[in-house]
Amino acid sequence: MNTGLKQAIYDHIDANIDDHVERLRSWIAQPSISNTGEGIQECAELTASFFRELGCQTVEIDPIGETRWGTVANPVVFGHYDAGAEKTLLLYFMYDTMPTGDPERWVRPPHAGEIIEQEPFKAVMIGRGTINSKGPQMALLNALMSIKAVAGELPVNLMLIAEGDEERMSIGLHEFIHRNAERLSQADAMLGFGWQDQNGIAKPMSGSEGCLYFELTTSGESWGRGPGRSNIHGIYKRTVDSVTWRHIEMLNTLTRDNGNTILIDGWDDGKQPPTAADQRMLDAMVEDVDLEATAKLLGIGGFIPGKSLRELLEDSIFGSSLNMDGIWGGLTTPGTAGSIMPNSVSSKHNCRYVPDQDGQALLAKVRAHLDSHGYEDVQINVIGDVPWVVANYETDIMRAVFGMYEEFGVDYRLVPGTGAGGLGPYWPAYLFNRDPLQLPLALGALGHGGRAHSYDEYYVIEGNDRVYGLAGAEQGYVATIYNFVEDAE
Repeated sequence: MNTGLKQAIYDHIDANIDDHVERLRSWIAQPSISNTGEGIQECAELTASFFRELGCQTVEIDPIGETRWGTVANPVVFGHYDAGAEKTLLLYFMYDTMPTGDPERWVRPPHAGEIIEQEPFKAVMIGRGTINSKGPQMALLNALMSIKAVAGELPVNLMLIAEGDEERMSIGLHEFIHRNAERLSQADAMLGFGWQDQNGIAKPMSGSEGCLYFELTTSGESWGRGPGRSNIHGIYKRTVDSVTWRHIEMLNTLTRDNGNTILIDGWDDGKQPPTAADQRMLDAMVEDVDLEATAKLLGIGGFIPGKSLRELLEDSIFGSSLNMDGIWGGLTTPGTAGSIMPNSVSSKHNCRYVPDQDGQALLAKVRAHLDSHGYEDVQINVIGDVPWVVANYETDIMRAVFGMYEEFGVDYRLVPGTGAGGLGPYWPAYLFNRDPLQLPLALGALGHGGRAHSYDEYYVIEGNDRVYGLAGAEQGYVATIYNFVEDAE
């Protein structure tokens, strides 16, 4: 492209960065908790307003309705921008976030979008959704608006999709993609958001691990013992079986060693080991990781003991897991008393899995395990299943991202995986890369943030000598978009 035009766009971003920060703050100020529904409709409408501000000729808020899993989805926001260009990019967004937890435990209110100094950065924005994922996404929207402001027109057509269920296994996005496959298949590639780590190293992705999510419920009615139709008084524990303790005993058959060893027969069947190329990538990653600093950033008491950094890295990428995300039933109000025996107890579980494991096969193994251990009555409710995707780095859109990193002097590491390329953390890559769209895809950008799903989530506004801030992230997206257009030509 014309280097003078690109520099003019970069200059426009620098000159208008305060306004761009305010646009991000307005998005953070709008709650959008997918698991509770708080602010979801309002945030969908706000997201649609950003698409209109960009100049999309078509903007739709699709209510979706009931999904394949029997759950009603949150709305999907769609925007179409026709620039009359040769190529079309599908841009992936998510506007939903996790709950904030106790607001008093945040250093700043979780929906205020306040900017503070936080070593080693002079300015970060604190708030739920800042890094996961409104901050990186607003950087992309600001970049697109800056291109229009300077060039008068975008160099590429756009299809923008913003889902409101990423934290609920993308149940609505699944329906939207399959219902609109014909028009979406006109795209040439998909581009999503991304960032750098705290050391400034980028990890672009075009793959995803798999994730199966389900609930287990033990009830007196299904068991035929213990409290049945309702809770009963706790005085009867001396003579009546406990549903609660039975559920806990059932959970203890699934794993041991603090959940680190899965006891379900055949769980690892089909799992591919690291290739020789993967092993070399893992060796390189060891140089990038400081376990103590990472633990401090996450706010944890350390990683699983007895394992080397190399072993932990391999487990984190090539291992599978069976987590317990929560458990509930009976009296749950903190600090209160009331003697009851619950008639039903449930727990939530997400399982990360890798090639060539299959989510539905894992689900069948869980069912077989429960039955063989005498828990035929325990009910399984599937929340969702997102299959894995193995990356392909030899595409126009990935080369556009790599070229951007080279322009901005940023080191990047390809995520190890199996077969043709890496995996990466769970995201709904399969909806774009597998049937019905089969698009090449890429996640990768500049900028940094942290503490996703935790207190004091942040996104860097003013970077340092290793990490780009908001302006740099926006400029990086500009470079990627023009790289894609030029490479595709």
